[in-house]
Amino acid sequence: MNKAILLGTTGVAVALAMLAFGFVAGNPQAAKADTAQLAQAVSGDSKIDRAEVEGIIRDYLLKNPEVLLEVQDALEAKQKEEQRIASLGVITNAKDQIFNSAFDGVVGNPNGKVTIVEFYDYNCGFCKRAIEDMQALTKADPDLRFVLKEFPILGPDSQKASVVSMAFHLMHPEKYGEFHNALLGGQGRATEATAIKVALSLGADEATLREKMKDPSITEAFSKTFDLANKLAITGTPSYVVGNEVVFGALGQEVLAEKIEAAKAAL
Repeated sequence: MNKAILLGTTGVAVALAMLAFGFVAGNPQAAKADTAQLAQAVSGDSKIDRAEVEGIIRDYLLKNPEVLLEVQDALEAKQKEEQRIASLGVITNAKDQIFNSAFDGVVGNPNGKVTIVEFYDYNCGFCKRAIEDMQALTKADPDLRFVLKEFPILGPDSQKASVVSMAFHLMHPEKYGEFHNALLGGQGRATEATAIKVALSLGADEATLREKMKDPSITEAFSKTFDLANKLAITGTPSYVVGNEVVFGALGQEVLAEKIEAAKAAL
């Protein structure tokens, strides 16, 4: 019985909060009338009629459905802020893994003061379009270090292409930018075969390349990247880490440039 009364009282409290919000939302008369109903329901010594209270709440929400949208917006804002704080902790504690992993390719200025990290998949259409953003940003800013983090999430072809990519990086890190641009910017689906073809065109020895593809450290690097992405709530590509912020999606050159400037200002 006490539990039932507690639940009913909690429902009333929630309803009262929503009804009070009606004054702010521009519905003072409706809020006043419904609040009076609730006050009557909980006044005196009579037991709370839960069905009546729930009916009042239902009627209020039907009359003011915009309240639910505002509650949803508030919830999403709260969740985003919680995720931002959580990501900040991950970035602080895993700086070397994010910004200085030996398995990540680097384009732009390798000694640049500001680093942007891109999580990408060779078969991601948005990543293919975003390659122009990377090229434009590194060309415009000689102090920008752009780190490319393999995150093959779009199936076996992507995974095999990334194995070739990482093996090529182990062999010819100075040519990795060319390899990346050629494979990601190419037509058709990236596969092991197409990745090997690009690697050979850039001077890789096929036998050595295939041997490097068996290096267990490549699998270990993938595992660490996927774990890192999970901690940062990264589930799609492209996603970026700029300074102390995670940026989700291909938002374009202008947005990334703004994030880079903010990171510079924080130095």
